[in-house]
Amino acid sequence: MSVTSSELMATELLRLVTAGSVDDGKSTLIGRLLYDTKQILADQLEHIEETSQRRGDGYVNLALLTDGLRAEREQGITIDVAYRSFVTARRRFQLADAPGHVQYTRNMVTGASTADLAIILLDARKGVVEQTRRHSYIAAILGIPHVVVAVNKMDLVDFSEERYRAIEQELRETSERLELRDVRVIPMSALRGDNVVERGEGMPQSMAWYDGPTLLEHLETVEIAGDRDLAHRRFPVQWVIRPISDSHHDYRGYGGQVAGGVWAAGDDVVVLPSGRRSRVAAVESLDGPLDLAVAGMSVTIRLEDALDVSRGDMLADPMESPTVARELEATVCWMAERPLEPRTRLVVKHTTRTVRAIADELLSVVDIHTLEDQPSPERLELNDVARVRFRLAEPLAVDSYAENRATGAFILIDESTNDTVGAGMILSAMS
Repeated sequence: MSVTSSELMATELLRLVTAGSVDDGKSTLIGRLLYDTKQILADQLEHIEETSQRRGDGYVNLALLTDGLRAEREQGITIDVAYRSFVTARRRFQLADAPGHVQYTRNMVTGASTADLAIILLDARKGVVEQTRRHSYIAAILGIPHVVVAVNKMDLVDFSEERYRAIEQELRETSERLELRDVRVIPMSALRGDNVVERGEGMPQSMAWYDGPTLLEHLETVEIAGDRDLAHRRFPVQWVIRPISDSHHDYRGYGGQVAGGVWAAGDDVVVLPSGRRSRVAAVESLDGPLDLAVAGMSVTIRLEDALDVSRGDMLADPMESPTVARELEATVCWMAERPLEPRTRLVVKHTTRTVRAIADELLSVVDIHTLEDQPSPERLELNDVARVRFRLAEPLAVDSYAENRATGAFILIDESTNDTVGAGMILSAMS
């Protein structure tokens, strides 16, 4: 049975992250998106209406859907990033709502690390500000494939096309400098609902000059299937599966999530870091054998030969294999109160493999205000973004983050406390 592209898209999960400066209207935008797609329960809406009336807002304040949660989060009371799921007839969505202030850089990195698309909000009255450039920079270093810049509060600049075009031009220049790949600029009024889900009342008169999609139309139709690495086969082994049943005593499979490429029976394979070779005997799911598996699918792979394969090993295409590295150079976001100093011992967790490492050299740190590199810092403080060289105690099979976000990323762990203290994106690797 063939599957149409629209049916395939309806099953896809689009991961979003939102970012914006204080009072740009991020809470209102998220509330509007949930409200207009009918994701709000009746009792939630009733509570919002009552609270809006009590506060004297004069309208249903949709920002109240997220503001209470954000206030708790930014005081460090509950969680770092709020995740909300919603669904339309055309696609499923998971929205990561991370605080956008400078002191919460690590939170945005956490929320954006798996995002397919970033929504960066700005106030049409203020235009492109430092926060906008910083959020765009984080989107760039994290390799987020798609970016939407929501030019909000257009009603407060009289829906001026001239104002929108000036902002759009400045955004284009920023995007080109940061090498952002796919940027869409959408004028809107989240408070009124213009260009969020619907065109909005009065849209033909207010923003008739804009002929692009609404935010939801773009989110429902943006192509994400091609964003994953389909050219290089990568499969980090998470589990070695050996059934206890006597009838399957010779069964040996390797479970995990495909990190790259298209896998099928008959494919040649190399096991890293050992370098042993074999071929794929079968690709299986819980429902039985599969013709093929692609990035993002959780499957079991069986090999034709009985090799010694363990958790943390990586199966790969022997003709285009990753680098088996002993040294890494990476962009690191430092997430701990305790500073990172040169020669600090850490644990690197990369896909399903964990090795000890030394932060050999701090090469440069980004001035988060100017986005310029400052060479040879003495230490990294909380929320710093820097280039760091690591020396590994054992080899890792890696790609650059630009080639594969799954095999090019890692987290840093304090070996004495087991706390996660940083996140890294590999720039280059040496054997």
